Amino acid sequence: MNNKAMFSLSYGLFVISSAKDGKKNGCITNTAIQAASDPLVLTVCINKANYTHDLVKETGKFSISVLSEEADFDLFTHFGFQSGRDTDKFADFTDYKMEGGLPVITRGTNAYFLCDVVDTVDLGSHTMFVAKIADMDVLNSVPSATYAYYHANIKPQPKKEDAPAGKVVWRCTICGYIYEGDPIPDDFICPICKHPASDFERVTQ
Repeated sequence: MNNKAMFSLSYGLFVISSAKDGKKNGCITNTAIQAASDPLVLTVCINKANYTHDLVKETGKFSISVLSEEADFDLFTHFGFQSGRDTDKFADFTDYKMEGGLPVITRGTNAYFLCDVVDTVDLGSHTMFVAKIADMDVLNSVPSATYAYYHANIKPQPKKEDAPAGKVVWRCTICGYIYEGDPIPDDFICPICKHPASDFERVTQ
């Protein structure tokens, strides 16, 4: 089975945010999609390792901030490469506003949705949250950033010299993290971006 076929699927990119008892958190995802039009229903799948997952599960509410082509890599680093269990992502982040009690990112985004969870589906590593849209708005007309656009224009390209010389290592194609050892365990999860072993490439130096 060729796992690289997954890269042929088309995705958008989003910051999913939630809040509880004054604690706000958000994470990057590419899994938000419209599921129905009457009523308007969205689904989003969130990795159970993410603190945002717990907030959404406990509160039943979340916001989706749609990332645009104006989003910079710092935005992805801030919300995607650190855990809300260890740091307050909104403590030094000011480019957001509160709508309906939920954070909405205003930098590098073009629209937002406020969502109420109506059902959940356990998918193993992720939970699928099925939600009705409570409110939504357009922020600007900048095109949405696709997963392909992110890889081609936003994410810095990992350099081969990042791998220790003379070793076989596995490099995360998402964030560039290096796993030393060969083979990489099938159940390995990147400690930086939380992507699975299937998103790593074997590098020989």
